[in-house]
Amino acid sequence: MSVKILGKSKGFYDTYERRPGSNKEQTHYCPGCGHGILHKLIAEALTEYGVAENCIFVSPVGCSVFAYYYFNAGNIQAAHGRAPAVATGVKRALPESIVISYQGDGDLAAIGGNEILHAANRGESITVFFVNNAIYGMTGGQMAPTTLIGQKTTTTPYGRTLQNEGYPIRMAEIIASLESPVYVERVMLADTRSKNAARKAVRRGIKNQIEKKGFSFIEVLSTCPTGWKMSAPQAEDWIKSTLVKNFPLGVLKDIALQVEPLDLSKHLAAPGRVSKLIGLDEEKVKFDTSAMKLNPQIDQEIKIAGFGGQGVLSLGVWLSEIGMREDLQVSWIPSYGPEMRGGTANCHVKLSRDPIGSPLVTHPTVLIAMNRPSLEKFEDDVIEGGAILWDASLIDIEPKRNDIVKIPIPATDIANELGNTRISNVVILGVLAGFSDFLDPLVVQRVLPIIFKKRHLIEINLKAFQRGLELGRELSQ
Repeated sequence: MSVKILGKSKGFYDTYERRPGSNKEQTHYCPGCGHGILHKLIAEALTEYGVAENCIFVSPVGCSVFAYYYFNAGNIQAAHGRAPAVATGVKRALPESIVISYQGDGDLAAIGGNEILHAANRGESITVFFVNNAIYGMTGGQMAPTTLIGQKTTTTPYGRTLQNEGYPIRMAEIIASLESPVYVERVMLADTRSKNAARKAVRRGIKNQIEKKGFSFIEVLSTCPTGWKMSAPQAEDWIKSTLVKNFPLGVLKDIALQVEPLDLSKHLAAPGRVSKLIGLDEEKVKFDTSAMKLNPQIDQEIKIAGFGGQGVLSLGVWLSEIGMREDLQVSWIPSYGPEMRGGTANCHVKLSRDPIGSPLVTHPTVLIAMNRPSLEKFEDDVIEGGAILWDASLIDIEPKRNDIVKIPIPATDIANELGNTRISNVVILGVLAGFSDFLDPLVVQRVLPIIFKKRHLIEINLKAFQRGLELGRELSQ
């Protein structure tokens, strides 16, 4: 006798361990919210098509970001509005994956309007789910680009007006007017019939990507009872009576059956092109990674931190340049405040023999601290047996830990002696090369002239590197 057991889709985690708090069994969404329904439809489609484990969600700012808690799939959080750009990069790097950009109206139609238009115009092979509830639902119910004329929000307490805010933007119509998208449809989540129609649209959008058909865009009119200050049944009725009149349902474009599957390999850089751009066709000097004194069994994850203007980000770029010229996998990602000078800045650098899954350095093997706040903030993150290098000219304390290698460097004093305090980062680079076998000094000396180019800059930076190299060798004794 067969038994059919109804349960949660395998596209979801069994328990939502990523979700903060003690309740790991239920979602956090407000009662009546459409996000949970759409999540269910997407999870079922991913499971039925057998692609959940090969799926990557890109979630930006807004309620959409919480997809990370629930889907048993890859997930990347993007900056506000930038999900289509991030999804483009993911799809081109991993063309066989299923990439979903999951966005709200305040995100996609406002700050992300340019991103979605160009991704659609390029025909990127991604699937976009656009949740339209006519407000900024997560941050307090402010007016969004899709807010209706006359609709009251926290920022339009008397209602949106044509004279002041203009018409609501119909994104599905705009996307459908472009040549490249293969499928554009608007659905709603308001009753059983409309939810079944949404289910078909979700499956269609994902299937198009499986079949390599191109860009699919599904706009979903969704309830937001909390933001609308309605009960869940009232919110569903409002979609049917009011929202749908401004955003008509239906398929606006469907040419998927008329197009041939895309050859996604054309998006990939031709072999050798990147190498030539960074000079790898020149005579190579080997980068000795076989005898690292700093945790020789692992690849290097380096965090460099200090004030803006100290060359924090530049030092990270140089390390990445050196790694690329020696056929290592590298990543570099910056993090800095709004100030051009004097603000906080840090960067993450990975140098690896294997593909790098994430550019973030959470537990560095090496921390380079160029001011006291950075040392105090990141010291505890360094792995046991790792190393901390700090500018002893500016930092009047030492690391408290005893399970790491401690390397004090009077970098600013040395740079000042040479006539320019701005080259203290090159002094630190020299110490790193001299203290360990991690960097080959000959490779660094070959790279520096390529970076600086101007003769007077080359000379002073080579001097700074040599002074650092000598100090690093003394400290390693």
